Amino acid sequence: MAWLAAGEGYEIALVEGRVAARSATGRTAGRQLKTLPKALKDHPEVDRLRRLAEWLDRHAAACVAQVDGWMVSSLPVPTELLARVWPDEAWQSALRDLAVVGDDPDEVGFLRDATASGELKVVNLDGETVRLSPRTVTLPHPVLLPDLDDVREFAAELGIVQQVEQIHRATWRKPAEVGATATEVRDYAGGVFPTRFSLAARATGLGYRVSGGYATCKVRDSGSAAEAAVWIGEPYYEDETTTGALSWHDENGRALRLAEVGPVAWSEGMRMAAALYAGRKIEEGKDA
Repeated sequence: MAWLAAGEGYEIALVEGRVAARSATGRTAGRQLKTLPKALKDHPEVDRLRRLAEWLDRHAAACVAQVDGWMVSSLPVPTELLARVWPDEAWQSALRDLAVVGDDPDEVGFLRDATASGELKVVNLDGETVRLSPRTVTLPHPVLLPDLDDVREFAAELGIVQQVEQIHRATWRKPAEVGATATEVRDYAGGVFPTRFSLAARATGLGYRVSGGYATCKVRDSGSAAEAAVWIGEPYYEDETTTGALSWHDENGRALRLAEVGPVAWSEGMRMAAALYAGRKIEEGKDA
């Protein structure tokens, strides 16, 4: 971004998200300073740039959250929309190198560019750059990708780094036999936490919603919404607490049998339960 005049003898700009200053006069003109001079700390232009930096951080986080939502729900995204937001660096950073699927569900490619005309440039799994112009694309959840291990290996060869966790996202596949009437999973139940507050804080810190006695996450799977929920204890309970069972509910709040839970909802629910359980107290010593 351009350097702006600020005070006598200084110019300021945002550099890597921080307000930086440089000398504008004398033999050191154009040299960036290591720290912001005291004379500029309360300057109106500095304050304006700081507020801009904060807004840019919030905007970047919002873009990542939106793209993550598209991916987790495997929602069709209009190609025209991707083309319109692509010039924005925050959107581009969130979208670049995500695996996308167009009209052919078996053709997966990594998104590299979106043109103003609505054309997408992707690198397919043969290593070729191809152009796609479907009306919509999906950013598939990794549990839906065929040959996921091969996709991950190819991505590693290309040096792909994704802002939104997709192809390297931890996944769980539902066992073939889950019980005809079973409605909950207890694989990650029993994780001990000092207080209910610490467990709830871990849930919110991981991006999950806390409602009543549950940590929850909503997923759109196979065209319908499902909500995974892990019991974390009664609100305002101050003593030691443990993680409870994982269950799923439909849009009307009806408990789903495990056999009814779709692959994405299953994977995301297990991912949440595992992430919560990972923060448990672990006893040390010979009697642990």
